[in-house]
Amino acid sequence: MRSIPRRTVLAVTAGAVAAPTVSTSATAAPFGGRQAASGPNPVLRTDLLTQVTPRNNWLVTAVAIQYAHRIDLRGGTVPPTAFQVQATVGGKTAARTVTRVYSHTSAAVDDRSDPGRPGDRLIIELDPDDADARAVGTTDPLPLDRAYSVRQVADVRTPAGEPVLEAGPFAHRNDDVITPVVDDFAAGSFTDSAGFELDFRLYRPAGFLRNPQTRTRYPLVVTLHGGGEVADNNMTQLTSNRIAVTFAKPERQRRNPAFVLSPQIPLPRPMDGPDGTDWTDAKVQAALIELIDTFVREHPGHVDTGRLYLAGLSSGGRGIYSLLAERPGVFAAALPTAGWGDAAAMDRITHIPIWADHSVDDPVVPYREGRFGNPGTWTLMNALETAGARVTRGEWANDLPKAEFEARSRALLRQARATGSHVLFTSYTAGTTPVSPHLSWAQTYENDVVIDWLFAQSRQPAALITSRR
Repeated sequence: MRSIPRRTVLAVTAGAVAAPTVSTSATAAPFGGRQAASGPNPVLRTDLLTQVTPRNNWLVTAVAIQYAHRIDLRGGTVPPTAFQVQATVGGKTAARTVTRVYSHTSAAVDDRSDPGRPGDRLIIELDPDDADARAVGTTDPLPLDRAYSVRQVADVRTPAGEPVLEAGPFAHRNDDVITPVVDDFAAGSFTDSAGFELDFRLYRPAGFLRNPQTRTRYPLVVTLHGGGEVADNNMTQLTSNRIAVTFAKPERQRRNPAFVLSPQIPLPRPMDGPDGTDWTDAKVQAALIELIDTFVREHPGHVDTGRLYLAGLSSGGRGIYSLLAERPGVFAAALPTAGWGDAAAMDRITHIPIWADHSVDDPVVPYREGRFGNPGTWTLMNALETAGARVTRGEWANDLPKAEFEARSRALLRQARATGSHVLFTSYTAGTTPVSPHLSWAQTYENDVVIDWLFAQSRQPAALITSRR
């Protein structure tokens, strides 16, 4: 491992950080007070609830209204027609479709079929298929600060007819935006020894936060975003795809607590790499390597250096193949999706467990031909086989239900284990990848079989090396 000069900067913002475009201060209310309210149970604040989804990216999926007092419907329900919600983004105002409303104890969506419980919040769920549901534009987060208004237009009563919430003339605008999981990532920046800066987001496992003196060693997952997330917002590498979120969501952290490091390539995009992709740009790759090395050094005894993982999509997949070849003794396993790379370098990574996937009909990064003169995943897997790796292959539809999709993955993994193979390759049949054939990763990071496989991989702990083998 190359020594890092003292002038290198590793800065991490303490605590959770929300979207840069979101204000955390309360909305200024008419008449100089808090938000206007009607009836005996005043509104204290209104928050947007957003969600990073596998296929539709970042959406505003609900509004949470906090009241001064507990709401008890006494077994009753709130009709969706009792509330009207409007979104004003980009100078245009459009109605959002309310799908269900229920009381709750916290500002969070309840996914159960019979949601909610008596509490001081009212959750107003919105149709994710609304044209104005998105929370992000082409690259940057949309300006959602006070962008939503909510008005109660009908009284809410118990089944016995007793008043619970009275309709009123005033609309309430959102004070804040809450994005579960994403808000748990701290924002940071890193300046390498050459002065090149990378922004990043960092998720730290709950056990580490509770006891930073713990002797527990946690895996480190490094996620490499695609070309569409190159930006200066330090946000869309989390919200444009669920690549980082999937490793930090509570159910995954309960099974596999880990650090999750998600860097973002800045604008103007470097694009000086040998094949015109950002993660192979010499400046970016050098900074990324120093960032990983420095993070491990700054957490002595807390990072399991035998369990460093890479996950990346599109140009992030290209970055994985390049980084593995440059640093073949560092990473325990990798998940490259819809990537491409240098076939001549595959002989350096035959020992590394890889589970790759790619849509057969991908028009952006062609399955065989790849991009910028370097071949796609199909050709790289052939090159790995030629170099001596045993590759286990499977093909199925990318729009299968989750249970069936994972059953296919489980069968492929059994086949790999039976033959002593540590390289797996899933191809998705033409015409089966939703939205766009390039977005083959929609099920990848929702696939518990694949993620369980990743965390099961390890290598003998050794010092990080930063020179080519």
